[in-house]
Amino acid sequence: MLAEKTLIELKEYVDYCLNHSPAEILHACAPLESEILEEDRQPADLDEFIQSRRKPSLRHLLFSYIDQRGASDSEIYKKAGIDRRHFSKIRSNPDYRPRKNTVISLALALQLNIEEAGELLSSAGFSLSDSDTSDLVIQFCLEKEIYNLQDVNEALYNLGVKPL
Repeated sequence: MLAEKTLIELKEYVDYCLNHSPAEILHACAPLESEILEEDRQPADLDEFIQSRRKPSLRHLLFSYIDQRGASDSEIYKKAGIDRRHFSKIRSNPDYRPRKNTVISLALALQLNIEEAGELLSSAGFSLSDSDTSDLVIQFCLEKEIYNLQDVNEALYNLGVKPL
C-alpha cells in the first residue's frame, strides 16, 4: 500500500511534468546544432549507418539484465505478472514485439533504474512520454524505486489511469 505522502508527491510530480514547457525540456536535452559533426549527418552508406547506430534487441537486453541481476526467468516473469508461455514467446521468437505495458512490467520486475528502463523500452520501440499521465506515473515509480507491481497499479488507479 502506497503511503499518503507518496501519493501526494506523485500527483505533484505528474502535475509539474504535464505543465512543464516541452520547449524547455527539448532545450535542456538536445545537443546544440554546432555540436553535431558533419560526418554524423552524412553516413557513407546505409549499411554503415545502420551498423553504427544499431542497439541491442529487446531479447538481448532483457536476458542480459536478468543475468546481471542473478535472477531466474521464472522469478522475473512471476514478478512481472506475465505467464510462462508469454515469456517463452519473448525468449524464443526474435520477431515478437510485446506490448509497452509488458516491457514496463518486466522493467519493474528487474528493478531497473529509469535509464535502464528507458533503454529496455527503446529496444522494443517504446518510450516514456513526459506528456502522458500513465508514463509519468511509471517514471515517478522508477525514480522513487517503487517496483512492486501492485503499488504501481495502485498509483496508476489513484490518478485515474488504466493499471498495467
